[in-house]
Amino acid sequence: MKTAALIVAAGKGIRAGGDVPKQYQLIGGTSVLSRTIQAFLDHRDVDIVQVVIGDNHEALYKAAAGTFDILPPVHGGATRQASVKAGLDALKDQGMEAVLIHDAARPFVDARIISSVIAQLKNTPGSIPVQPVTDTIKYVDNDRVSSTPERARLRAAQTPQAFRFNDILSAHEHAAASRIDSFTDDSSIAEWAGLEVAIVEGAAENQKLTHSADFKEAENAMNSSPPTLNDIRTGNGYDVHAFEPGDAVILCGVSVPHTQKLKGHSDADVGMHTLTDAILGALCEGDIGKHFPPSEPQWKGAASEIFLKKAIELVRERGGVLSHCDVTLVCEEPKIGPHVEAMRESLGKIMGVETNRISVKATTSERLGFTGRGEGIAALATATIRLP
Repeated sequence: MKTAALIVAAGKGIRAGGDVPKQYQLIGGTSVLSRTIQAFLDHRDVDIVQVVIGDNHEALYKAAAGTFDILPPVHGGATRQASVKAGLDALKDQGMEAVLIHDAARPFVDARIISSVIAQLKNTPGSIPVQPVTDTIKYVDNDRVSSTPERARLRAAQTPQAFRFNDILSAHEHAAASRIDSFTDDSSIAEWAGLEVAIVEGAAENQKLTHSADFKEAENAMNSSPPTLNDIRTGNGYDVHAFEPGDAVILCGVSVPHTQKLKGHSDADVGMHTLTDAILGALCEGDIGKHFPPSEPQWKGAASEIFLKKAIELVRERGGVLSHCDVTLVCEEPKIGPHVEAMRESLGKIMGVETNRISVKATTSERLGFTGRGEGIAALATATIRLP
C-alpha cells in the first residue's frame, strides 16, 4: 500500500512561548519538526513525506528540514482542517493509497504506532492511536457541571491518524463544500462522512507538545539517564559485485563516476549491502536475501537504502541503537578517498545516525585477485549495536 506521511506544521505555536513557533523549537539540540520528519523517513512502510507549513515559515522550515529528501512544503490555511486539505491536495497526483496525518508537535511517535495504524487500514477506512483517559471528565454549561460521561468509554486521540487516501480526501472536500471548518482532527471528519475508524494502542510518549512545560519535560526526559543498553552485539558483513558496462558506481549511497558500473539485482551498492548484512548479523536476523529475496522482481533495480533502513528499523523496534559501524571498500578503481565524507553523510542521513559513529575507508588488494584485476569491488563491514 503506497503510503504518504502528511505532517501538519502550519500552526503559530504561541502557547509554547519562545521566539519561534513550537514546531521549530529545539529539543536536545534538534528541532521538533526535524525529529518528527525523521520518524517517518525511518519507517519502511512510508513512501513519501509532505509537510504543510505556515506563511513566512520558509526560512525556519529550511533550517529544520532542508537536508531531507522529501516533497517540497505547501502552505496551510487559517485552520488545521484547511491545512490538512492543502496537504491532501498536494498529494493528489502522487498515486497514494493511504495517508498518515500527523501533528508536527508529536516528535516522539514510534515505529510501532506507525505500523499499527497502517496495518489496520486492511480492515477499516481509518485508524487512529488512542490512550485511555485517566481523569474524570465533566460536561459544563454556564460554569456548572451538567453531567459526567462514562470514563471507561473515553479515549484520548493521538496522531498519526491513518486513512485510505481517496476516502479522507473525499471527506475533506465534502466538508469544505459544506462550509464546515470546525473539525479539530481528521477522525472527526471521517466520522461525519460515515467512515468507520478503528483504534490502536497509542503511547504516553507520543504526547503533543503544547505548553512551555511540555518542552521542559521532554528536555528533562532526554537529558536523564538513558535506558540501560547492556546487550552489546557485533555483526560482520561481506559482499562482492562484478563490474559491467556503465559510467558510475553507487557506493554507500553516492554515485562515483567510473568507466563501469556494478552488476546486481538491485542498484548493486556493495558498501550498503555489506553494512546491512553486518547490522542484520548483530541482530541474528539473517541477511539481505532473507528479507529481500533477489528472486522477487520488485527488488530489481531497487535503491539499497531500502535494505539499510529496514535493518536500522529492526534495531529500533527492539529498543536498540547503532553504536558504531565501519565499512571497508576493496578495489583498484575508482578512487574512493575523495568521496568518503559524502558516503559517511549519506549513510548517516539514511540511518539517522551521527557521522562520528560511521567509518568508511578503502584499500586495494595490491593487484591480486579479482579486485586487483579490476573485475569488481569487494566490501567488508562491522556494526556494533546496543540492545536492552
